[in-house]
Amino acid sequence: MPENAAAETYSYLGPAGTFTEAALKQVPAAQGKVWRSVNNVGASLDDVTSGRSIAAMIAIENSIEGGVSVAQDALATIPGLRIIGEYLVPVNFVLVARPGTKLADVQTINAHPVAYAQTHVWVDQHLPNHGHIPATSNVAAAASLLENDLADAAIAPPGITEHHELEVLAENIGDNPSAVTRFVLVSRTAPLPQPTGSDKTSVIVELPDDAAGRLLDMLEQFATRGVNMSLLESRPIGDALGRYRFVIDLDGHILDERVADALLGLKRFSPHVTFLGSYPRADRQRIT
Repeated sequence: MPENAAAETYSYLGPAGTFTEAALKQVPAAQGKVWRSVNNVGASLDDVTSGRSIAAMIAIENSIEGGVSVAQDALATIPGLRIIGEYLVPVNFVLVARPGTKLADVQTINAHPVAYAQTHVWVDQHLPNHGHIPATSNVAAAASLLENDLADAAIAPPGITEHHELEVLAENIGDNPSAVTRFVLVSRTAPLPQPTGSDKTSVIVELPDDAAGRLLDMLEQFATRGVNMSLLESRPIGDALGRYRFVIDLDGHILDERVADALLGLKRFSPHVTFLGSYPRADRQRIT
């Protein structure tokens, strides 16, 4: 692909109508550009590392399920990726089926695993004997109903009937009406966003060993400098049982003195620190 074509292309988990597409619609720089639909997070990030796309939108955290492990692990292991923005999308779901299907007819549901987990209370109550077929995306789950008869219904985003000729059997089936998914825009070539006073910095940190108090030593790098953490999650490194890395979001920008000092302290303490980026907060909350 010519370099100028890649600069005009953004990758996202498709097809059209997904929550990831809704997040990409919030990016001013992406408007009027080429949007490349892919089947999974790995393909999105491969587009960025290979130069097919200038950036990719991926889900990183959900207010119900917590961190998206596949995205966190990819950012930890693929070198050179940088987060350049974050975007919040309210999440709710509908149950859809082929025209003529009744709720009483539903025995098998096609759903993305995350969507399935966020609707299990409603589903278990109304369809206690159902079976579940995993899908690659919420929209793909709905589209599959028109491609085969393996499932009787699908869990999908509101508005799915604008893209596919399906009927809504039930609305607002999410377990938590306040659920929100946080997405990040990831690039390899885009410049570091400048400080706005309402920023977030993401890093991945490994402890030097498993001696008692090492986690406290890491946290003190932030506490002593007055840097607040908005996210702290552990993920297995994978090279040995009991070895973990920590995914951390900090309030502030790497060009802020106290954040920069904290990261310098981390580098002296940890054998491996990965800087994932500093970028404007989606909620625009000022950092004091």
